[in-house]
Amino acid sequence: QVQLVESGGGLVQAGGSLRLSCAASGNIFAIDGMDWYRQAPGKQRDMVAHSNSYGTTRYADSVKGRFTISRDNAKNTVYLQMDSLKPEDTAVYYCNAQILSEFGGQLYDYWGQGTQVTVSS
Repeated sequence: QVQLVESGGGLVQAGGSLRLSCAASGNIFAIDGMDWYRQAPGKQRDMVAHSNSYGTTRYADSVKGRFTISRDNAKNTVYLQMDSLKPEDTAVYYCNAQILSEFGGQLYDYWGQGTQVTVSS
């Protein structure tokens, strides 16, 4: 059993900053990708930032230069530092991870419960 638990969401004024955290726990042998997605009301869930076990990162065009994804592999935790926030960043943010629970096993996709980020103008 694997769990992803997010924290750090909240209400912030435009131009402000927030830092999201997502900790993976449970039966974990290895973690490949750890990503952040977001979903605004009435819209589809889109990837915001991606990181893999080699340290490669990738960002949606809308957040490049403002958001930074980082990982603490010893803690099985991924972070999303969000700066210069805009009202259009308002959404529920979800953590996603591809996790291997045993050597020689299969990678499975896991999701956190989501954390609300609201940016006021």
